[in-house]
Amino acid sequence: LTWLSLGNNQLTGEIPPEIGQLTNLYLLDLSINQLTGEIPSEIGNLTNLTYLGLAVNQLTGSIPSEIGNLTNLTWLSLGNNQLTGEIPPEVCDLIESNNWSSNWNFEEEILGGNNLINTCD
Repeated sequence: LTWLSLGNNQLTGEIPPEIGQLTNLYLLDLSINQLTGEIPSEIGNLTNLTYLGLAVNQLTGSIPSEIGNLTNLTWLSLGNNQLTGEIPPEVCDLIESNNWSSNWNFEEEILGGNNLINTCD
């Protein structure tokens, strides 16, 4: 399985930690659902991902620093959830290394609509 696109399907419940076993994934889109709970740290095992879409859910807790392991990402969207806390430096490093901040409104698209207490400036 290399492509898992389940966006806009009214899915509920939590993202299971077993998601981290799908190491061949290039695309994971769970956006626009009703997912709850925290983003599992195991998502950092998906090092082949180029696209990670988790926006517009009801995800809570902090952004796992393990997302910084996803160095092949060309798209990251975590906006419009209920995420709290600080943006991990590993995620800021990922954003900076991809030069996303100069190409589009990364703060709003990637992280907007949450309750985060810092920025990647």
